[in-house]
Amino acid sequence: MKRLLTSAAVVLGLASTPAVALDLSSMNDAERAAFGDEVRAYLLENPEVIMEAVQLLEQRQASAEAASDQALVATYAAELFDDGYSWVGGNLEGDLTLVEFVDYRCGYCRKAHDDVAALIEQDGNIRLIVKEFPILGEDSLRSSQFAVAVKQTLGADAYKLAHDSLIALKSDTSDVSLTRLAESLGFDAAPLLAHMDSDDVNAEIVRTRELAQNMRISGTPTFVMDDQLLRGYLPLENMQALAAHKRQ
Repeated sequence: MKRLLTSAAVVLGLASTPAVALDLSSMNDAERAAFGDEVRAYLLENPEVIMEAVQLLEQRQASAEAASDQALVATYAAELFDDGYSWVGGNLEGDLTLVEFVDYRCGYCRKAHDDVAALIEQDGNIRLIVKEFPILGEDSLRSSQFAVAVKQTLGADAYKLAHDSLIALKSDTSDVSLTRLAESLGFDAAPLLAHMDSDDVNAEIVRTRELAQNMRISGTPTFVMDDQLLRGYLPLENMQALAAHKRQ
């Protein structure tokens, strides 16, 4: 039985001295049953070992996922940081770049909007890129189509106004609602609505969807800060801490 206990410790990685590798296939049925009983008894008496193993596994998985995500950012850097069509704001010469994949109907995107704005304003040295990524239905799509139509026809400053208004929009995205929104911003609604479903607008949205698919991005908000992919909402203080860490 002492031999079986030692073997159990070796299997669990708990032995402090070198041991001969355990070959379960060489045991008879009785020995295997006894071995299983000893392992079970040890774990019941020391359940913290299971938690330690789970935590170690989670750490290894997180490290592997982070490395994989970092490789994805490197592979698709051109599409992320210099695609030639996404809106770019903040400090255009900033030492860090923050990319956000956004859906206007996403509750966490709306929550993140003020945090991102505060980060850009308070930091002063971050370039911001917005990727239109509508994934939550027809209203999401029409919101992005409207935003892109504004950008393509009226420019970057007008896009920022539309973007900030769309993220707070509670109504549907019918022609009536979007006309009202456009007029509240001082835009001529008719040409914008006519341009929303154009090939040029939809081409941008399709390209961003393809990029997201290639990078295994399926939710919003998703951020990229410099070389790091950040999946999900991140509070302001976390983004500030990450930016500080990137600059070390």
